[in-house]
Amino acid sequence: TVTHNATISACEKGAEWEKALHVFSVMEQSNVELDIVSLNATMSACEKSGRWTNALQLCGVMSRIRVELETITFNVAIGACKKADQWEKALQMFSRMVQASVESSAITASAVIGVCEKSNNWPQTLQLLHTMMLGEVEYNTITLNAAMSACEKAGE
Repeated sequence: TVTHNATISACEKGAEWEKALHVFSVMEQSNVELDIVSLNATMSACEKSGRWTNALQLCGVMSRIRVELETITFNVAIGACKKADQWEKALQMFSRMVQASVESSAITASAVIGVCEKSNNWPQTLQLLHTMMLGEVEYNTITLNAAMSACEKAGE
């Protein structure tokens, strides 16, 4: 697993998403143990190359083989959706994250609010901002600035 994961990470750094997916697939077919590192590195390779559908499909694979998704996994999936202007999918991933009781980070909140900003979805921005203020989602200055920008762009 370690060797395969190192190979996938190298593919990720070289923006070789197809090769990363190939190594991941070989691991799965050869019954080599897939772990969260395998998943995150492969998803990140897809995300960096704009392959958001592949990134989301990988989440399904890991659920099927019972590997628990973590904060980084969801951040990569949400980031992939954000880059592809797939705000509904990004919000679905965030909802899935909350339902799975996976702890979010300021990176998560910033990405979700960034998606809302790009899509002029200010009501969702305000809802997330409210959740953050209740202490349920971690946030930082960047997150708050993105929220203000989303509302400003919408004229709210």
